[in-house]
Amino acid sequence: MSVNATKTQHVAVDLFCGGGGLTVGLKNAGFNVVAAVEMEPAAASTFQVNHPETTLFYQDIRYVSGRDLLKQSPTGEIDLLSGCPPCQGFTSLTAKYRRDDPRNNLVNEMSRLIEETAPKAVMMENVPGLAKRGKHLLDPMCQRLEESGYEITLNTLQVADYGVPQFRKRLVLLAGRGFSISMPQPTHSSGGDNGLPMWRTVREAISKYPTPITFSVAKFMGKLPSREWHVVRDLSALNIARLRVAKPGAGWESIPESLRPPCHQGKYRGFSNVYGRMEWDRISPTITGGCTTLSRGRYGHPVEDRTISVREAATLQTFPEDYIFDTQYMDKVCNIIGNALPCEFARLISSQCLKALQSAR
Repeated sequence: MSVNATKTQHVAVDLFCGGGGLTVGLKNAGFNVVAAVEMEPAAASTFQVNHPETTLFYQDIRYVSGRDLLKQSPTGEIDLLSGCPPCQGFTSLTAKYRRDDPRNNLVNEMSRLIEETAPKAVMMENVPGLAKRGKHLLDPMCQRLEESGYEITLNTLQVADYGVPQFRKRLVLLAGRGFSISMPQPTHSSGGDNGLPMWRTVREAISKYPTPITFSVAKFMGKLPSREWHVVRDLSALNIARLRVAKPGAGWESIPESLRPPCHQGKYRGFSNVYGRMEWDRISPTITGGCTTLSRGRYGHPVEDRTISVREAATLQTFPEDYIFDTQYMDKVCNIIGNALPCEFARLISSQCLKALQSAR
């Protein structure tokens, strides 16, 4: 794309960009993503190899200034400042363990950069828990936005309603300086309501993939790092036995007690959504960094005696099939995928911002 062409596009910045899921959505919506910020090495490398035209600030966001970001814009302004601050401290999965997670305060860094860059619009995504456990951070942020002339729209959305084959609720904040930005209308529904297509299913998303190879085989064959990453972990004989009796859609309760881990025997009443299979004709459970680990979720393949592969997890997050995950480490690529905002959801939210910006202009 020529320099003149980029000037005709609306300029966006992606804070806490991770491996680039939000940037995929921003670009597909029509934004020119001029800058991004990420400090985790594998995520930063993955972002840069997929988005080489974007200036990546590979550093702690606390040391990035608004002036740094504004310098990257061909117009000297930022139309949309977007970001997904790390949310592990607010998620219901870890709330009782991480009430004082230091990453919680990174929401304040986004507020700071909004004030330093004065973007025309703001988009922030986080877990719903930010509105409750993070209320002491979200409320001051909203107050500062309103005092600066932004009109705020805030809502919790289910990404399955927007064409993502996955159960994943996300808090979305949209703000326009002097104008409002509405949430997008759903494109799908759980029951086909209002003439909308049904939620996209696991079958629709990943049934096209052949049986993957295991990590040990891929490593032996010299196929890591792999652009395809259609790879699964090596399962123990005991975990394979558990999968063979697991019922799709159920958790560990469907496994005979003799095959359950000791911690799941007797009167255990903890996390139920583990050691299970997905269902072909439903959406997947939330994809997390544990998406290829049987003990960390219902990540068993619907019919094969294995978990879903790394590439299948990426597809359930709506990453493009040719997206490169630039690391040799399975835990790191899974974290990149699990931490991402689903690309298609990001595109629809970004499109709303673009329409509002065009109308305001």
